[in-house]
Amino acid sequence: MSQAITVARPYAQAAFQQAQKLGELKAWSDMLQTAVGVIQHPDMQIVISSTRVAAANLNDLMIAACGGKLSVAAQNFIKILVESKRLIVLPEILKLFETMRAEAEKSVDVVVTSAFELSEPQKKKIAAALKTRMGREINLSCETNSELLGGIVIRAGDKVIDGSARTRLLELAVALA
Repeated sequence: MSQAITVARPYAQAAFQQAQKLGELKAWSDMLQTAVGVIQHPDMQIVISSTRVAAANLNDLMIAACGGKLSVAAQNFIKILVESKRLIVLPEILKLFETMRAEAEKSVDVVVTSAFELSEPQKKKIAAALKTRMGREINLSCETNSELLGGIVIRAGDKVIDGSARTRLLELAVALA
C-alpha cells in the first residue's frame, strides 16, 4: 500500500495543480471519483490487468466508460495514467487529491459514530465545537453503532476522540484490575 501511495503522489500533485490552476477542485474531485468507480468494476479490472489490450484501446474504453463526465484535461490525465501503466493506483491518487483539496479549502471530513441516531441540533453543536477546535470547515457524516452503548466516537483524519461509554467502561475495568 505504501508503495502505491508513493507511486500515486506525483500524479495526485499534478492533478491537484491542474485543478487548482483551472479553479476546478470540486469538478476534478468528481471526475476522479467517476474514474475510480469505473476501474473498480470487476470486468474493468480484468481489462486493465490484461497484457492483450493496447494502451490506446484501454484509454478509449476508460473515457467511454466514464460517460462524458471527464473534461479534456481529465481525459489527458487518464491517458497519461494508461500509458504509464499507473491506472491501477487511481484510488490512491483520489485519496491524496482529496487530502490536498481539503487542506486548500480549509475543511476536514469528520465521521461521528454514536450508539443512537443524532438529532440535527446535536449534529450542529458537534460541528460547531469541532470547527472551533480545529479551525476548519467541518464536513460531518454520522453513523450508528449500538456496540458503543452510549456516547460518541469522532474521527477526523488521523485524530480520534473516543467518548463512548464502552471505552469508558473498559478504562474503568483496567483501572480497577
